[in-house]
Amino acid sequence: MMQDESWQAPGRESASGAKSVARALAPRLNQAAKLVFAGEVARLAVRSLHAELCLYPKPGLVSPVDTGSHDDMDAGTFMRSMFALRHYFKKICLAGLNDAPFAQLKQLGIAAETAMLRATRGINTHRGAIFSLGLLCATAGRARAQGTPMTPAALRAALLIRWGEELAHHAAPATSAEATRAASAVPLAQTTAVGVGPAATEAGIATAFAWGIAARGVDAQPARAEGNVAGGGLARSASLSNGLRVAARYAVSGAREEGALGLPSVFEIGMPALLASRRRGAGIVEQRIDTLYALMAHISDSNVYHRAGPQGAQIVREHATHFLAQGGTAHANWHATALAGHHTFMRHRLSPGGAADLLAACCFVQSLATLDQP
Repeated sequence: MMQDESWQAPGRESASGAKSVARALAPRLNQAAKLVFAGEVARLAVRSLHAELCLYPKPGLVSPVDTGSHDDMDAGTFMRSMFALRHYFKKICLAGLNDAPFAQLKQLGIAAETAMLRATRGINTHRGAIFSLGLLCATAGRARAQGTPMTPAALRAALLIRWGEELAHHAAPATSAEATRAASAVPLAQTTAVGVGPAATEAGIATAFAWGIAARGVDAQPARAEGNVAGGGLARSASLSNGLRVAARYAVSGAREEGALGLPSVFEIGMPALLASRRRGAGIVEQRIDTLYALMAHISDSNVYHRAGPQGAQIVREHATHFLAQGGTAHANWHATALAGHHTFMRHRLSPGGAADLLAACCFVQSLATLDQP
């Protein structure tokens, strides 16, 4: 996909200069102003998760209409999870406002995972969103503290300038020691001759594992989930998360890599699709459907790989590519096509939860722009 240069990450040579300018221009916010701003950011984050939940038809995904390909969660499960996460989004935004290091963001994310699992009785609803939306909340706080705008390009720049180096360091173990451990935990017969297709080498999928957390609906047993919050995000128990197994077995990149690259799935795939749909006059539902399908067509979703392997991932990509080739929601029969896809995904037990979490992140980025308006 051709991208406008304004969507690209800033160069290293510009980082120090940008920091100096930002410090000079940054407004001095008192604690009361910080609390008000963080509360508004948290409200927008929860609203974005709710927007994703309510969207329909979404292939294989939970909505208020049905439970999609899931028999362990419903819309009520997601609502309880959102309620449990509302304080997390405020806290991590405040951390960004106060220029917290990545280690502090990570601890907030681990605590949020624990709160989510407690609220859902061990069901994994928003692990990917805890990472991606959490980073974006912190970034919104950093941008506000520095007096920079809430545009997509500025937000991505703020993320990479402040935490890019730490995120790159955080991503490194996932491609070396942890991957070796995960690969050794999978039988050799299951790891050979796996054809994952070109999408597995794409720069973005934000839900394989991040702070040691797996994709939506993956590795959701309470006992194992509780083990996932140990040092550096590695499980305390001998069992590795299914997200980590997926990453090693199918070469699917994870949320750590996504974060280190400045959330490319959000800024290079999702947001351009959302803005293109809006420019042609599509309604809000159509904009979000187009964005979801763009993400499904381009990312390698660890949730899909976990549930159905590379064959299932191929079904997801082919369905999404076909939908977009027809014109997406600009096609007169888009709703019928999407609904048929939903039923197909349910039969195959497919659930692109990674794409859904990224859609919520795109909705959130779009909503943050409203904070710049008087």
